[in-house]
Amino acid sequence: MNRRMRILLLILATVVLVLLIVFGLLPRLAQRVGVSVPGGSPGPVSLDLPPGFETGIYAQGLERPRFMAFSPAGVLFVAEMAGRITALPEGAGPVTIADGLDRPSSLVFHEGWLYVGETSRITRYRLAENLDVIESQVVVPDLPPTGSHVTRTVLVGPDGRLYVSIGSSCNVCVEEDERRAAVMVYEIDGSGGQVFARGLRNAVGLATHPETGELWATNNGRDWLGDDNPPETVYIVRQGRDYGWPHCHNGRIKDPDYGQDGSCDGVEPPVVEFQAHSAPLGLAFYTGTQFPEEYHGDLFVAFHGSWNRSQPTGYKVVRIPLVEGQPTGEVLDFATGWLQDADTAPGRPVGLVVAPDGSLLVSDDKAGIVYRISYP
Repeated sequence: MNRRMRILLLILATVVLVLLIVFGLLPRLAQRVGVSVPGGSPGPVSLDLPPGFETGIYAQGLERPRFMAFSPAGVLFVAEMAGRITALPEGAGPVTIADGLDRPSSLVFHEGWLYVGETSRITRYRLAENLDVIESQVVVPDLPPTGSHVTRTVLVGPDGRLYVSIGSSCNVCVEEDERRAAVMVYEIDGSGGQVFARGLRNAVGLATHPETGELWATNNGRDWLGDDNPPETVYIVRQGRDYGWPHCHNGRIKDPDYGQDGSCDGVEPPVVEFQAHSAPLGLAFYTGTQFPEEYHGDLFVAFHGSWNRSQPTGYKVVRIPLVEGQPTGEVLDFATGWLQDADTAPGRPVGLVVAPDGSLLVSDDKAGIVYRISYP
């Protein structure tokens, strides 16, 4: 390369750098460089809990356990994204219910059937008392099979209909498939599918309020707007409502790429906000009686943890106190310890379920563990 060419390249690089600084793009690009997920050898961690609470291991040796559900007989079932559904009868070894599935991540029991959310479909299984599969059916085929968000959360509402959340295909874009960045609703046999609510970038966690029957959802906000924007959210999801993505976030933040004046008009606001990049996933209302009375009816949320923040955040379970079914505005740490320092996170909490005895179970898809949190 001759001297003249080197000078021209230096001038070009300088011009590009000046333009990045002028238009505010340098911090965003810098944030993309050197991003790393906190590591550490996967394994049990010593959880920090409020006084009086204890923790133990309910199960371990699982492969990417996500959401969980108890059968009517009180047996815990776990969706393992490695491709299987596993039953965990207490006092006995694990039982594989189904294998070779398409990244199953959620499950729910309803009227004798076990419904499973796979990436590309919703399947259901009828089981015998000995946990053998008597019958299986695909009730919702041909869900969007690819994209940035591949989990599909299935829930049966109080109305007996099947709700399915499907995340966006991207960080921020205009989707061509109306089923994405939305919650779909179907009849229980999978027929009559329609969009229930839209504008939810990645509503991984779904739960119905035990008293009001309202559908609540965690939602993961978009990336690359800095360490603190937009906040992560919990929404009460209502039929026909728009929750903003990709044009508006949190009901008030206009998207710099896809928003314009008026983009937040008519957009539903969240009922809870969290630190950006916490990645809230599972949520559960505390319906047991084992915990102290002040916990009864409160909402618990599992933070999977950040992968693109300059200082890692999340990696914990938080408690949101509710009064008459509504959040008080407080977000309280409940179980911490997965994030040990800026470079070490041996586990990542995902799913939450209240056990029949009133303890709270937490799945960890990095360490392959289900923890039991109890109040003796």
